[in-house]
Amino acid sequence: MGPHFLQLPEEILLLVLSYLDGRSLARLGQVCRRLCHFTCRDAVWRRIARRCLNSGFVRQGADVLMPWLQVDGDVLYCTQAEEIRAHQLRADGGGLHKRPFAVFLGHQEDVCRFVITDSHIISGGGDGKIALHNLHSTASIQFTAHEQDVNCVDCHGGIIVSGSRDRTARVWSLSSTTDGRWLHTIQAEDRVWSVAINPLLSSFVTGTACCHHTSPLRIWDLQSGQLMNCLGTEFKRGAGVLDVCYETPTILLSCGYDTYIRCWDLRTSFRRCVTEWEEPHDSALYCIQSDGNNMIASGSSYYGVVRLWDKRMNQCLQSFSLSSPTSSPVYSLRFTTSHLYAALATSLHRLDFTVSS
Repeated sequence: MGPHFLQLPEEILLLVLSYLDGRSLARLGQVCRRLCHFTCRDAVWRRIARRCLNSGFVRQGADVLMPWLQVDGDVLYCTQAEEIRAHQLRADGGGLHKRPFAVFLGHQEDVCRFVITDSHIISGGGDGKIALHNLHSTASIQFTAHEQDVNCVDCHGGIIVSGSRDRTARVWSLSSTTDGRWLHTIQAEDRVWSVAINPLLSSFVTGTACCHHTSPLRIWDLQSGQLMNCLGTEFKRGAGVLDVCYETPTILLSCGYDTYIRCWDLRTSFRRCVTEWEEPHDSALYCIQSDGNNMIASGSSYYGVVRLWDKRMNQCLQSFSLSSPTSSPVYSLRFTTSHLYAALATSLHRLDFTVSS
């Protein structure tokens, strides 16, 4: 393999490799270490993997979407493949305008997750990039952040933390005019599914796949990148943490493949959570959100089940099945005192708590 081929831009290399079948890719990966490393990336194999899977979900002839959403005031932001769409919520509480008033672009692969600041949307994508989208214009800046999918991002106080399938988390300094400035790389030793920055900007937590002997929940110093603490001691292998969120600087919520929502009080113990709630149908939990007081909402992996939990009770307070004709996880949700929004593989649902059934 000539040296000039390896000097091609990454986008051109991916285009060339898209014409190869699985056997040819495997042989190419045996040529040299650099090609072996490049051909192991998810982006190279995604097209082949999609042909081998029969997921049962179709949206206008496209593959399954794994949408993420955020609600900011009277605007709902939701991903659709490589786009982030902004929909105006109706003032009368009657849902949202179906036609987006803004579309944010910048990724070549699906957007995995995004967060909203006062002036920007920060998104991570399957192309390994982080994009900074200006909320008040169509301008965006992208920079390569990881070698594989950026599964999760969080941003507070001008600091971005990203987590990836490449088994690293990275800390960046937010800049609206240049590429993000890389501060630290955390060797998580496992795929990173979720991250959350402590509101005090002193640390951040990573939730990983739990495929090794390390705890899937670990707290890292934001300034130095050093490991501070591991949470829990009895996680089962494969019990990956898919979502984490801080209620306060000392109260942390987590959920994932082991079907539990856990509440951690960092003032009392790092070894044991203070409370846990089990999903009654033994389903993985893809996402959680707290109102910062006593209510928690969770999204399950089967049949579009959303559950509401009261932290003062041991069992689920109320559940809703949002499933379309085929089963789908609830990939993301947001709720207020009056409404709940949930994103499934092929649909977006709204629950109105102001209307009695």
